[in-house]
Amino acid sequence: MAGRFAVPGDKSLSHRALIFGALAEGETVVSGLLESDDVLATAAALRAFGVRVEQFGPGRWRVIGGRWRSPDGPIDCGNSGTGARLLMGAAAGQGITATFTGDASLSRRPMGRVRRPLEAMGVRVEGGQTLPLTVHGPVTMGIHHRNVPASAQVKSAVLLAGLGTDAEVVIEEPVPSRDHSEIMLAAMGVELERNGAFTRLGRRRTLTPALLQIAGDPSSAAFALAAAAIVPGSEVTAPDMLLNPQRSGFVMALQRMGADVALANVRGQAGETIGDVRVRHGPIFGAEFTPEEIPSMIDEIPILAVVAAFARGETRIEGLDELRHKESDRLALMEQGLRACGVAAGSDGDTLVIQGGSVVGGADIRTHGDHRIAMAHLVLGLASQQRVTVDEAEMIATSFPTYVGAMRALGADIAQTA
Repeated sequence: MAGRFAVPGDKSLSHRALIFGALAEGETVVSGLLESDDVLATAAALRAFGVRVEQFGPGRWRVIGGRWRSPDGPIDCGNSGTGARLLMGAAAGQGITATFTGDASLSRRPMGRVRRPLEAMGVRVEGGQTLPLTVHGPVTMGIHHRNVPASAQVKSAVLLAGLGTDAEVVIEEPVPSRDHSEIMLAAMGVELERNGAFTRLGRRRTLTPALLQIAGDPSSAAFALAAAAIVPGSEVTAPDMLLNPQRSGFVMALQRMGADVALANVRGQAGETIGDVRVRHGPIFGAEFTPEEIPSMIDEIPILAVVAAFARGETRIEGLDELRHKESDRLALMEQGLRACGVAAGSDGDTLVIQGGSVVGGADIRTHGDHRIAMAHLVLGLASQQRVTVDEAEMIATSFPTYVGAMRALGADIAQTA
């Protein structure tokens, strides 16, 4: 495998660009937007709130923001936890009423973690601990929210709800989570004070329209970079990739495992750091990863487990409880998938232990509808002794609709079976 990988726009930034643009009074133009099912569900939700959202070119979108209205029917967030949680906070801050639903997978994911802080801010929420939930704004109180476990989605929901009040809104984070919301809010004119573990909303809580360029998604680039690390003779470059410190954990993990990694053209873009990441095949070795490191690569754990399967020695990844609350129980599915492919893998509580080496492959993997489980095992099959098959792949479009084509362009042998 060789070449420059066509990295799609970052999913986290894409959701935020649409939602924040919808909260600004006037026209926000977004370039490089990820046009995945998840992001398109957020665009549709914003239209239901009365916001004008339209595409005018590949990856180029226009959002005419302003006051939202209560929608005529439920807001279907599809498979997107980011869309659901951020929209719940934004709708509360707008002082409106909305019911949020999702697909079968999203409807199993925990929403109590965002419901509780919203209720503490005076928002009335009907329903249980999962979708569907109905949010009744407005926000009537401030909050000092301790963001444990570390969740950028919950933190963002609280900040967006806080835009609808003059009361004090403070976020405390013992373990940092992704700070894309803080960076983008500040770039769009919102006053934020960030001091160590604390983030406080300032007096100015209105957004100014902006021109937003979306960087390449490190969670999507990870599949091609991982393939380069484990497939002999490979060299792959992911250009213009987001290198935010809270998102670059996978690249640092590859470096710790001895992979041949190089960074180039590192620069700033709208408060974020981006650059080109090149990975070349070579010897890799097992390593240990602590719970404090997991938030910076939480979505990349499945593909990190695949890399570990080909590394010499033992890899130990701790602090993976959050993986049990994603689109599937990713900890269990990765353990099962690796073992089916002949890898010595086991879990102990929230720790995954992998004994690396030669990988047999040859398994039919049950993905349980999880896009990252599917993509990770397809990469494993590129370097294993025998081909690997996944039971479904349509859901890959939720985050990476061009995955198969982009991997094939590098020389990957990925084919649809009858």
